[in-house]
Amino acid sequence: MIKGFLDRKKKNNSVPNEQNKQDVPEGLMKKCEKCRKIYYQKEMLKNLLVCPNCGHHHAMNAWERVDMLFDDQTFEEWDNNIISSNPLDFPDYEEKLQKDREKTDLNEAVVTGKGLIGENPVAVAIMDARFRMGSMGSVVGEKIVRAMERAREQQIPFIIFTASGGARMQEGVLSLMQMTKTSIAIKRFSDEGGLFISIMTHPTTGGVSASFASLGDYNFAEPAALIGFAGRRIIEQTIREKLPKDFQTAEFLLKHGQLDKVIHRLEMKELLTKILKMHRKDGAIS
Repeated sequence: MIKGFLDRKKKNNSVPNEQNKQDVPEGLMKKCEKCRKIYYQKEMLKNLLVCPNCGHHHAMNAWERVDMLFDDQTFEEWDNNIISSNPLDFPDYEEKLQKDREKTDLNEAVVTGKGLIGENPVAVAIMDARFRMGSMGSVVGEKIVRAMERAREQQIPFIIFTASGGARMQEGVLSLMQMTKTSIAIKRFSDEGGLFISIMTHPTTGGVSASFASLGDYNFAEPAALIGFAGRRIIEQTIREKLPKDFQTAEFLLKHGQLDKVIHRLEMKELLTKILKMHRKDGAIS
């Protein structure tokens, strides 16, 4: 009798299944992409979109990262009025850009600005993979360079969170130019003693991984993030060898000396606060 009562109680408290999920308001629940367990959306957001069961790091948009990192009411956005044009007259490009603006409420695939992290001033660029898969076009490169130049002028650290499929094909060589443009800005920033922290999230690939994403004074990544230039299949076909199962993961890169640390998202703000405090030029203790 007790067993039957416990079974009924467990059934009544279970998360709605596929048969009755139509009774659950849209956006209330979230299923983990890896372990397939279902949680309340509020619970996942409170856990910074990390699955409480398996630890899988789900994608975060730019503004969710701002909320995660910055002290309350300290973030000031920069250059949110810059939008892409269609310099090569690529078919349907402008229409696709407009759809992404409406879908994401962003003007481009990166949000830049300044704020406080643990009371430490810092400039930031946060890429958002929802907008053209975070691809790097002229505006993305321009916004990153402008943010880094302001950080250089104000003598504050610069942090970038990358999430990108690489260069934006619709802008051709103008997109590829951003690799050089951003790298030159980093060199100028570094020459004047600026601190640059790069944090690679899933995915960081193509021209982004081959340029500014890999040039940090500290190069970090989130767990299991895909990081690489060419795709796995292309590399295997080129070298005619089978690659390791964990190839191009954050853990693989750490093991081979290409990263300084793989950081769990719940530990991110605390670690960044310690690093920023350690490098403060004004000697302030936060």
